[in-house]
Amino acid sequence: MTAPAFAPETEERLALARQVADAVLFEGYVLYPYRASAAKNRLRWQFGVLVPPAWGAECEEHDFQHTECLMEPRAEASLAIEVRFLHARRRTVQRALPDGGFETVPELHLDDRVLVPWDEGAEERVELVAPVGQLTGEGIEFPFRKPAVEDTEPVLDATGRTVGRLVRRSAEVTGVVRLSASELDGPYRVLRLTAVVENTTPWTLPEGHAADRDAALPHSLVATHLLMALSNGSFLSMTDPPEWARGAVAACRNLHTWPVLAGEPGRADLVLSSPIILEDHPAIAPESLGALYDATEIDEILALRTAALTDAEKREARGTDARAAAVIDLADSMPAEVLERLHGAVRGLREITGEPDGFPDEFGVTRPDTPWWDPASDAGFDPEQDRVMVDGRPVGRGSRVELRPGLRHTDAQDLFLQGRTATVEAVLHDVDGAVHLAVTVDGDPGADIRREQGRYLYFQPDEVVVPEDPR
Repeated sequence: MTAPAFAPETEERLALARQVADAVLFEGYVLYPYRASAAKNRLRWQFGVLVPPAWGAECEEHDFQHTECLMEPRAEASLAIEVRFLHARRRTVQRALPDGGFETVPELHLDDRVLVPWDEGAEERVELVAPVGQLTGEGIEFPFRKPAVEDTEPVLDATGRTVGRLVRRSAEVTGVVRLSASELDGPYRVLRLTAVVENTTPWTLPEGHAADRDAALPHSLVATHLLMALSNGSFLSMTDPPEWARGAVAACRNLHTWPVLAGEPGRADLVLSSPIILEDHPAIAPESLGALYDATEIDEILALRTAALTDAEKREARGTDARAAAVIDLADSMPAEVLERLHGAVRGLREITGEPDGFPDEFGVTRPDTPWWDPASDAGFDPEQDRVMVDGRPVGRGSRVELRPGLRHTDAQDLFLQGRTATVEAVLHDVDGAVHLAVTVDGDPGADIRREQGRYLYFQPDEVVVPEDPR
């Protein structure tokens, strides 16, 4: 086993996958409105955080990731592994004093930005290459260490005068990568590959200090994920395996991460094991112009919101982090024609075969002879008067029900509604013939506003029960 620079052909294959891996690495790094003072930016780094073992014993976070997937290596195949994570660098802000010294301050105002304390993320990589033949049996271990670093950066004003400095400190982190492979029974030569990344940093919380995640972050591996490339052979898809491999795929254990095929579509020699569940061959949308670090938002809305920040908000965002500053500059400089490209995209169209029914309208659009929905049918329904049978009892507007939404598990918020009582506001019928109950939750202080605006929660009849005392 070695840890050299990858061969040119391996590096070329990894380059495409790193575009997606970078999105994983920096997901949630800094969220709109990109200011350190924003509440959502005070609790950071939720994905793939491998904490020191001592801290993991104190909380519900983990100090390892465990990946298992199937591969079909050919003769003399080797496996290239790249572990990628962020190493937190704690930044403090200091102001220059007349005597030439510096003092730590909570903020430093400049013409174009406001500098504040912040945890920056430095990208780290651990690279190794091992012949597949060495992975069988007990496998191999590869320990790694990233040393503590401290550096300073002068802060200059518009005239070039030193008005302060930034001091960045990172703590030492250590870890280990464990690789092993075992051959499966069957007509094909298939190996189950196991890759474990573990944080082994011997850090403990100072005696007398309360449990503090913020103190553990500089000693953690943040947004940890794996890229794995076979030099000769292929991996099997874990989300859509061939029929003969489904049982073996189901037996694989993946803890705190999930492996998918990566790189060019149609190839299967590269895997990305990510703490964020992805589909096979994930790709960055071609309309995207740069990282916005907040993938829970729509790029178009996020760009418009960012451009609409006040000058004071933009100054603070620019002082938060170089990446946050780049987002502000991107939003400010985005031409209108480029912004329009973000306004939706069609990824694929269902193929239509045969002669279309109906006839074209004045715009050339073919309309069917028979509409898929008859508006006149609405005349037979009245949401305020209709009733539906639940547990053999009629339920309609004004009825009280108990919510039992656990049948479908389609909404995480259902966990908070399980067992709550609610009042039925309307019985609705959709065009497919399904019945839905529009309800307001009892005790909801916003129930009157919901009724006024018609913004209800919706459940199907089998997701509610009638309480013993329906009053």
